[in-house]
Amino acid sequence: MRAAVAATGSWTDPDGIREPAGEVHAWHPGTNQTLCGLSLHRSQLLRFSHVEWRDVQPDTGSAADEVVDVCPRCAAGMGRRRDERRWTRTNPRP
Repeated sequence: MRAAVAATGSWTDPDGIREPAGEVHAWHPGTNQTLCGLSLHRSQLLRFSHVEWRDVQPDTGSAADEVVDVCPRCAAGMGRRRDERRWTRTNPRP
């Protein structure tokens, strides 16, 4: 599933491209709400149809330089699970 980004703020990178900042949400272009159900207009979220959801994840670092928070409900809707482990044990007990 592909989704664009809606965010609370924006910044301009050195190449002059507008990028998302602040809290980011997943958004399907053509709709007026985020994946978690927030209205774009009422929440005053900015649309970034040229930025994909996977590019604003903190581990990618491409468009995530100014991202402060990723909406957990949107992340779950895009496939990340709440109980997903982000680490693995390298030396388990016998």
